[in-house]
Amino acid sequence: MFKFLLIVQTLVAASLVSVILMQRSEGGGLGVGGSSSGFMTARGAADFLTRSTAVLGGLFIVLSILLAAIAGASREPAKVDTSLVNQVAPAQQQPQQGAPAPSTQPATTPAGPTQNQNAPAVPLAQ
Repeated sequence: MFKFLLIVQTLVAASLVSVILMQRSEGGGLGVGGSSSGFMTARGAADFLTRSTAVLGGLFIVLSILLAAIAGASREPAKVDTSLVNQVAPAQQQPQQGAPAPSTQPATTPAGPTQNQNAPAVPLAQ
């Protein structure tokens, strides 16, 4: 249903652009001359284009609100993988028995903020 409404929204938008571009800037609408009575006189064309612009504009707004409501209601919550929360990185593991003891000199760390090693890891929200 969402895809169908999205296609309808695209067609309405394209129609709205074409109807707006057909109008004259002075309000003459199509600039068509001819008899004073009938549908496609300059005044009749202007009335038709003005009404169709209003109808297409209203339809565009209604479809936009409807599509936003459908997209918001059908959105699934973000899933966070918590399987790696309590694992220790390989560089921070304790040396095994028989392995040489680490040197007594402190390791150099790159400049920047340090992380608290005792704090539990909390996954970031998306």
